[in-house]
Amino acid sequence: MAERPRPLHDPDPYSTPPYGEPGPWAPAPPVQHPATTPAHGTVAAASRTTAGPVAPPPGALPDPAFADAPPPVPQASGVSGASPAPAVPSPAQPLAAAPDPAFADAPPPVPSARQPAPVSEVPAEPAAPLAPAVPSPDTLSDPASAGVPAGAGSGGDGTDPGPWGRYDPWAASAAASLQQNGAAVPTRDQRRRRARKTLVGGALVIALVSGGIGGVVGAYLERNGGVGTVQLPQAGKESAERAPDSVAGIAARALPSVVTLHVSGSDGAGTGTGFVLDDRGHILTNNHVVEPAGSGGEITVTFNSGDTAEATVVGRDGGYDLAVVKVKGVSGLTPMPLGNSDNVRVGDPVVAIGAPFDLAGTVTSGIISAKERPITAGGEEGDGSDVSYVDALQTDAPINPGNSGGPLLDAQGRAIGINSAIRSADGGGVEPDGGQAGSIGLGFAIPINQGKRVAEELINTGEATHPVIGITLDMAYAGDGARVAAKGSDGGPPVTVGGPGDKAGIEAGDVITAVDGRRVHSGEELIVKTRAHRPGDRLELTLERDGKETQVSLVLGSSGGD
Repeated sequence: MAERPRPLHDPDPYSTPPYGEPGPWAPAPPVQHPATTPAHGTVAAASRTTAGPVAPPPGALPDPAFADAPPPVPQASGVSGASPAPAVPSPAQPLAAAPDPAFADAPPPVPSARQPAPVSEVPAEPAAPLAPAVPSPDTLSDPASAGVPAGAGSGGDGTDPGPWGRYDPWAASAAASLQQNGAAVPTRDQRRRRARKTLVGGALVIALVSGGIGGVVGAYLERNGGVGTVQLPQAGKESAERAPDSVAGIAARALPSVVTLHVSGSDGAGTGTGFVLDDRGHILTNNHVVEPAGSGGEITVTFNSGDTAEATVVGRDGGYDLAVVKVKGVSGLTPMPLGNSDNVRVGDPVVAIGAPFDLAGTVTSGIISAKERPITAGGEEGDGSDVSYVDALQTDAPINPGNSGGPLLDAQGRAIGINSAIRSADGGGVEPDGGQAGSIGLGFAIPINQGKRVAEELINTGEATHPVIGITLDMAYAGDGARVAAKGSDGGPPVTVGGPGDKAGIEAGDVITAVDGRRVHSGEELIVKTRAHRPGDRLELTLERDGKETQVSLVLGSSGGD
């Protein structure tokens, strides 16, 4: 007769379920896992004893892997007809967990007819649990290798222990993560609120990070002007054409006719400006520009194109401060169109072109500030032979040293004057702009009507004629008007016999107060007004003699130039 197996625990004398008589299921494990009772249907890890197979806890579902295995048959005790002895739980075994409510309707296990041996006959061996171990993936796939020691069969003979012998409730399983830890399970609303908070928090973090990055990038761009190669905005290419009456349009048409003169000689050197009068090479400029060349000096003309040519003096006149030079071997010249200075009105726009301080092709603009401004320039000789008397056009267009002889243009690009003098801020006097004084907005130009007449005479005859009255003036007279001197400059009579003044009845001591109805305040002004006319022009003079005012008329005579 085969030896009956020993029970895994002592009989309970009180028959307390589930520790009564051994039923069809294996007895409960000797030690309950201290962790929280797993959820329904969850496989819990357990340890294994060397005493034999361990039954699952009451209420636990059988392992589906062993669904076809027959239940273990409990062994009866060796005493026939003896009543089953109550099983006494071991002190090391805690009470089992409460039955699963899902199996409340299941019938209780039927105890076997055979009764296990009393505790006194078969002493229980103390359970020696093995240390828990985490199975490998191969172990989870093969229940037979899930931590069962060799030879630990149901009968202790080394045979296969069966499915429940291989069951290890202490072994770690893939479902161990599903064990409850006692924490409260959040509701659906709580999860939604938590998700919303997470989203809002994430959005705030992203906004803060983006703002910080944007601030850093913005500060960098502000300080360094961008990332990488700097490319500044720029207007596209436009047409080079300008309105004909604009400063740019006037300059574009006039510059090909303007030249720069470099003069050198025994008396010094200088730079001035001139403009082309015709296609034969005649150029008009100021007398004080070419004067340093004398009779043996050199004059070099530089055109706007950059070409240069040698020039010679055709004629010059110190009284008008005008001179004409001519270049040879040059073709394709562009003559400057001439305007009419009598048509000029105060406030008209003007453009001045010259080479101030040897800066060729300099263009400035302004307006006509005044007309018929009597000025005198020069006078360095002491005898007055180099004094220029000009009934000038006044302009605020900047004129500086080097502009002398350059054209003063109207809005149509026509020459209406020849730039000749500026008012000096240092000495307070008017001087040729060949000096070193700068512009203060008071520039003077010889009217082109006078310049045209003198230029024609210089080209045709080599000298210019001056209109004269035939009288000698008292330049020291301090009263208002121009007084006829008591005697002539050469000791002769102050009124030239047979001259225009003599024919009009002018006498020594007469004071001329007006010319053509315009007041004159000095002898210089009378000369300027006279030279503004041509020989042969008729003048109406107002005289004061012995306190009485008299009107006389005369025709201007002519004298050779100096």
